[in-house]
Amino acid sequence: MFRTTLAGLLAHRLRLMLTSLAIVLGVGFIAGTFVLTDTIDAGFSRSFAADADKVDVVVTPADDADAEDDGILPDRALAAVRAVRGVRDAQPVLSGDAPLIGRDGKVVGDYPTAGVSIPASRIKITSGRTASAAGEAVLDKNTAKAQGFAPGATVAVLDKAGKRHEFRLVGIFDVGLDQNLAYRGAVAFTPETARLVTGAKGFTEIDVVSSGPAPETLRTAVAAAVGSGAKVMTGRERGDELARSNHVDTAFLRTGLLLFAAVALLVAALVIYNTFGILVAQRTREMALLRCIGATRRQVFASIVLESAVVGLLSSVLGLLTGLGLGAAAVATLKAFGADVPTGTVSLSPQTIAIGLCTGVVVTMAAALLPARQATRVPPVAALGTQAEEHTFRTGVVRVVFAALFTVAGAGLTAAGVLQSPGQVALLTVMAGGVLVFFAVLVLGPVIVRPLSGLAGWIPARLFGVPGRLAVDNSRRNPRRAATTTVALTVGVTLMTFMSVLTATVRSTVGDQLDRQFPADYILTAQTGGIPRSIADSLRASRDLSAVTEFRGKKAKVNGHDYEVGTVTRSALGTSVRPEASAGTLDRLGVGNVAVADYVAQDLGVKVGDHVTVTSGGRSVPLTVVAVLKAGVSLLPPFTMAEQTFEQRFGRVDDAQILVNAASGVPAERARAVVEDATAAYPAVKVGSTTEIRGQFDDAIDTVLMVVTGLLALAIVISLLGIANTLSLSVHERTRESALLRALGLTRPQLRGMLSVEALVLGLVGAIVGVVLGVVYGWAATATLTKDVSFRLPVTQILVFIAASGLAGVLAAVLPARRAARASVVGALAAS
Repeated sequence: MFRTTLAGLLAHRLRLMLTSLAIVLGVGFIAGTFVLTDTIDAGFSRSFAADADKVDVVVTPADDADAEDDGILPDRALAAVRAVRGVRDAQPVLSGDAPLIGRDGKVVGDYPTAGVSIPASRIKITSGRTASAAGEAVLDKNTAKAQGFAPGATVAVLDKAGKRHEFRLVGIFDVGLDQNLAYRGAVAFTPETARLVTGAKGFTEIDVVSSGPAPETLRTAVAAAVGSGAKVMTGRERGDELARSNHVDTAFLRTGLLLFAAVALLVAALVIYNTFGILVAQRTREMALLRCIGATRRQVFASIVLESAVVGLLSSVLGLLTGLGLGAAAVATLKAFGADVPTGTVSLSPQTIAIGLCTGVVVTMAAALLPARQATRVPPVAALGTQAEEHTFRTGVVRVVFAALFTVAGAGLTAAGVLQSPGQVALLTVMAGGVLVFFAVLVLGPVIVRPLSGLAGWIPARLFGVPGRLAVDNSRRNPRRAATTTVALTVGVTLMTFMSVLTATVRSTVGDQLDRQFPADYILTAQTGGIPRSIADSLRASRDLSAVTEFRGKKAKVNGHDYEVGTVTRSALGTSVRPEASAGTLDRLGVGNVAVADYVAQDLGVKVGDHVTVTSGGRSVPLTVVAVLKAGVSLLPPFTMAEQTFEQRFGRVDDAQILVNAASGVPAERARAVVEDATAAYPAVKVGSTTEIRGQFDDAIDTVLMVVTGLLALAIVISLLGIANTLSLSVHERTRESALLRALGLTRPQLRGMLSVEALVLGLVGAIVGVVLGVVYGWAATATLTKDVSFRLPVTQILVFIAASGLAGVLAAVLPARRAARASVVGALAAS
């Protein structure tokens, strides 16, 4: 039987090519994921090790440092380290805020640029040199490129008090592996200048170079000198620690990509199952002849399983090679787009090889088990038949029972998730329900494919005449095969529709919330500090503006907990600011009263009429809750006082945010110019608009959707291979039938058209089921995100998915249809 199985594989090498390709793609995705993340990890580890080799001992604040130390090392720690015998040099690292002023006169970015001082041995200069004098600075390369700064230019930063300082740019540096500096941008100074600008009271790190003692020996001496308030490691230990933290970060990337790989493998398993099922049906006489000459059922079962193991092993090997290429391509793409990601040598690790081989072989063998079991039921007398038996399909009690159980359980979990309070638990509950409902669809596939084929083929059957009607009948002849074929496509369409519904609804919901939360044309915020009150006064004096609303806030303790306490211009309540109250009313907001956000009221267990105590500066004042506000549609702080009460308690505080509305009929450009002029003298005050905020959010959503769609496209490709495989094997199975149709007058173009329409119907059936599941669970998922959901159905995208599925099915049928049309009529009729 072993030799017979291998001989069968060698005799029909092309028979399982498309099945092998499905496994190749699935395993390739897994291997490519590991290759990419392993390469990034290796690059980071090598870079961390290179940095660690530059220092012998590293001192950082202890993990449990006192809050009063603000997580820094004091000057006395540096002095103590330098006094240790065996220390040749000890250089501190300082870090704080040093907002950089860009070409437009405003501070750069959403967060303050970091002001740092890094030892010369550690800083990576890419152009120019390090700062060596008080009036010199070095800028990180990404910020320099974005702002158009080069060595020799003059740059300006704001110090902690908001005062402007100018420096001569003497170099450009690479922040390396510090992702915080890469995100914020950084300006490097001499240690004295860095402390002057940032106001830093201590150091974030001290790098120590030995004059002779081994790093481990010096680490012990330094640890004894600095005491328990610091953490002391060798340079190598520090590099390993940073590398481990990075591995945690890449683990998220690996997990996300492997989820898509799991979807691809699920689709590949369905394709394999269908392929082996068809092959077993086509080889009925072969199996029967083996039984006639003495083969046992166990031997027939083992031959099919062995065949799947060989196919799985060869496909997995090809998949590993494909994954190596995909990983290398991903690394090259990252480098081409200038991503700040160090990479190592692209290679397949033993772990990746083991996982890829095991996954591919196990999935292939598992998918072939049911067809192998079916092969053992072939009676020896079947060898006397002249053609393969056309299997009929019966629903069966077991199928109905399991489908009902899955449906009831899935629907129950979905309903429970939707009815829960929005949150992660509700979302996971809905997803679990979706998985169970999908199982129900999988079980009921052969039952629902008949009516759906009739629905999807109603128009083609009338447009294409006799070939169209024959195609629709063919798509319904073997419901089990058709269902398995379409389910593979259903998985991909379901997930793509789900993502489209989810993103469209989130975009609409956020847009509606922005309209409610930001009922203004322009928004003024300060990157650091507050907004001087003079800005609001000058804006209010302009006739081109209709409303100016100021928000102010202060940190305080409320009933012993830290919260933001603030106020808003009284005249703006109900006009520019329209908060919604779930209890009470803002009409009573006056001296001695406070409005509370709903989530805070729940945390503190307070309601309208209760009292809260606000403590700041050693003084406490009791306030009465007069309203509980919906935080999701409110710009107000967690605790909102009347203006008079706030100023009595906290004094004259700068504005935290200002909303500005243009007067009716004033062009947007003119109103914007007025706002810009009022803030021109204040670099830290930035002007934005709801249009800009919505645009940034839309860009982020579109990027996520594009990435997810691209990853799910792999599942779609594999499912199309399944359709092509099914049609190819089905065409081979119906060789005599096709020849008979040709003999009765069906032309070659009509035969090709019949098979193309059959593929079209199968593609549309998979798309219809996928769209229904995707829409239902897209809606259910959005219901778990927030209470006020603005559901949107992306009709255009859904129609595109359906049309693309049908077109893809037609393309998958091109080669099988061409092969069927070219077959000899006489030769096919003469075949047994």
